[in-house]
Amino acid sequence: MNIKNIKIFLAASVMGLGLTSCEEFLNRPTIDNYVADGYYKTDAECIAAVDYLYNSPWYDFQRGFFAFEIMAGNLYMSDGGDYTAFLRFGLTSNNQHIRNMSYSLWAVNAHSNVVRHYIEGGGASEAVKNQTMGECLLWKAMAYFFLVRTFGDVPIVHDNTEMIESGTYNDQMKVYKSDVYEYIVMTLEKAIELLPEQCTEGRLDKYCAKGLLAKVYLTKAGVSGSLNNDDLQKAADLATDVVNNSGRSLEKNYKDCFTLEGNKSPENMIAWRWVVSSQWTSQNSLQSDLGMTGMDEFGDCWGEWSGPSVDLQDAFGFNILDAPETRPDVDTRRRATMMTVGDVVPYLWRDHGGFDYMHFEYDKTYNPGAWGQHRAPTGCNVVKHLYGNNADHVTALGTSASRMASSLCTPLLRLADVYLILAEAKVLMGQTTDATALRAFNAVRQRAIPNAIPETSLTFDKVWKERRLELALEGDRWFDFVRLAYYNPEKAISELKAQRRNSYWNLDPMYKNYYETGQWLLTNNNEDGEEVTAAYDDQTPTPNVTVNSFIVPFPMEDLTFNPHLKEDPVHVDIRATYQY
Repeated sequence: MNIKNIKIFLAASVMGLGLTSCEEFLNRPTIDNYVADGYYKTDAECIAAVDYLYNSPWYDFQRGFFAFEIMAGNLYMSDGGDYTAFLRFGLTSNNQHIRNMSYSLWAVNAHSNVVRHYIEGGGASEAVKNQTMGECLLWKAMAYFFLVRTFGDVPIVHDNTEMIESGTYNDQMKVYKSDVYEYIVMTLEKAIELLPEQCTEGRLDKYCAKGLLAKVYLTKAGVSGSLNNDDLQKAADLATDVVNNSGRSLEKNYKDCFTLEGNKSPENMIAWRWVVSSQWTSQNSLQSDLGMTGMDEFGDCWGEWSGPSVDLQDAFGFNILDAPETRPDVDTRRRATMMTVGDVVPYLWRDHGGFDYMHFEYDKTYNPGAWGQHRAPTGCNVVKHLYGNNADHVTALGTSASRMASSLCTPLLRLADVYLILAEAKVLMGQTTDATALRAFNAVRQRAIPNAIPETSLTFDKVWKERRLELALEGDRWFDFVRLAYYNPEKAISELKAQRRNSYWNLDPMYKNYYETGQWLLTNNNEDGEEVTAAYDDQTPTPNVTVNSFIVPFPMEDLTFNPHLKEDPVHVDIRATYQY
């Protein structure tokens, strides 16, 4: 949180062209700059100003999105440097990804504050003023929700302009995280008051804010060290309201939340709405870090050196060492999350009849750039967050992708998450056979496993595992551990230490032999003719997880600019101190 970056945002320039209030959302690139004094005079200008908050300020948080999946044990990525620190719990204030995440989150807060200020004093209609100010507040709340779950106690920057004009921006004290949660609650309550009942095409509405508030209450419930039933009841009530009254329903097919067409899915309640444009940072770049080399035509993919963790594969009941035809692959979420030997992803490489995993690696007639080698350290690669090739992008959206740029949305809160929030809140209150909780839980589970026998009684562990499978690689699992660690750190630490977080040895000879002969043999000859056996690397030490692991250190730059971040937090009476 440093002043030299924040001043950029106080210029209050915004990007965009006018769009209708609840339709045709982000159907064109964000272009042109406007100075605040000559802007915010019409409905279209205010809406365009807020469109920016759905993408650009979040751009540098994208990599943090999956860095935390590494920390949670859902993703394996070891680069010998900054990503290894997430894998081995060795984060320091010098980690570049922590720095980028911090700057991005404070940027979202600054943009939200400044844009809301100008909208409030602008010339738009009352309805559009309310809608767009509500959107600003929801994005502000989302930024603070990430901040408090990442860094713990953090400062509250309610009004950037006021603090900078008074010269106090870098003098702000950390505030107890319990107070920060109360600030988020207050912010979302005001957003709910302002937002319209319903919007379409990805814009935020009251129920988006209510769904997020339910998640905030579920997390806040344990922040004191023990569970607060009043907070749990509020989480359950808000989630029930969303489930019953939002007009949304689960997608019939799980995968449809994550395709390019899924950009319009009503299940994706809150999402980063990326757009390919001339403005760098408006776009989704996740495929570059997660996609296999040659996935698209732009020479911008290098993700085959990472992969869904062995522990996540275990959670799906999936063992990469078993022959493909013998694996009990019944959970449809697995193939929408990760791909491996025997998989064809129909919505990627559609002009090739689907993305065929083995042919992509070994068949130069299918993929001219095929390496003839398997590279993923865990035997699988990520499917979520991939859009495919440019033909896929054009077919689905009618527009071209570009280098490190797609318009694939990134879900942050899905309706299925709200269903599971309802189930978890009820279980934590001891209502293990509650009918609404069972309906919500079973709806999520039976979508993924159509023949699953409905549960008649829930436990925390059942809901906990279901959340992992449902939301895998969506940037959420680490924050589940943070929530659990508030009131049961021993359980969170024990599970993290027990995970299979390492890679496999000698997968390529096994995969290559299977591709060439159809025989699945664990022991094969490598390129040097040596006999090698595919096996899990169980030699790496258990990660050093402690109660302090659930708070990420502030970036060194933040500590330098604001030395108060090294001091103890202070209590703030939120409702008496801040108003909207």
